[in-house]
Amino acid sequence: QSSGHRHRASKSAKLMPTHFLSLLDFDKRTLERLLARGADLKRSLRSGEQHATCRGKVLAQIYEMASTRTRVAFETAIFQLGGTSIFMNPTDTQLGRGEPIADTARVLSQMVDIVMIRAQRHETIEEFAEFSDIPVINGMSNTGHPCQLLADMQTYVEHRGPIKDKTVAFVGDGYNVCNSFIEASLQFDFDLKLATPETHRPVAELLCSSPRTSWVSSPDVAVENADLVVTDVWSSMGHEDDVDRKDAFEGFQVTSALLDTASPDCLFMHCLPAHRGEEVDEHVLDDPRSVVWDEAGNRMHSQKALLEYLLAESR
Repeated sequence: QSSGHRHRASKSAKLMPTHFLSLLDFDKRTLERLLARGADLKRSLRSGEQHATCRGKVLAQIYEMASTRTRVAFETAIFQLGGTSIFMNPTDTQLGRGEPIADTARVLSQMVDIVMIRAQRHETIEEFAEFSDIPVINGMSNTGHPCQLLADMQTYVEHRGPIKDKTVAFVGDGYNVCNSFIEASLQFDFDLKLATPETHRPVAELLCSSPRTSWVSSPDVAVENADLVVTDVWSSMGHEDDVDRKDAFEGFQVTSALLDTASPDCLFMHCLPAHRGEEVDEHVLDDPRSVVWDEAGNRMHSQKALLEYLLAESR
């Protein structure tokens, strides 16, 4: 019997940890509860109320790529909940020296309470979760960015109320953030119109998985009468050196003029960092319809709710 099979068998004998690797890992009711809890925690923080619901807990963060919002949001979140965080760069750990992912997962399961991983390959996070006895969070991979969607959904609800049956337009690269929006269309029951270049469409299997998602080749068609307009950088993780991408995305820039064709009370979001002059013009981030700064701040509040929930589930 292989060590992997033995490990899975031993884990089945006790409570399996709850992981958050994609939006599909939770049911709709749980996701709605997380959004509501994130909003509650945000209001409590602003009123000076403290919630040390994770006192003494330790979060390990593993990053294969640079991060600003994800790292600061998670570190601040666990601190405000009464816990602490450890930052781990693979080049400074045994992971960078070839230690198997499964072995690292087993070791950290003995020392910390929860792990967040930002990895270049989603398979890395899946393998870590398979051998982990503690909750694992996908902090972004090449296939998805579920934590970002929690913040996006919380932001929309704050400004406009329920997103159910609204229309969302995603303009840009059919990559990880776009993938998570496809999953969100299922979980939060909104219609999603994707405008991507033909050469940068989402994976067909994922695109077909949501009856509420449709692909169009023109941003004008996607954005018309949309309640929420979203974009992402054209050169996502792993594509930074692809000089041909700018040519492929010509005509896919989001501008204030493009937002004028959306619903009169539309909102604009971007997960940031933004490349002004590429996927957005110089002004749209500061357009009155833009909520990108609230969206960025809600990364912390929604992730507080996520940490609290996962740690409670693992007790």
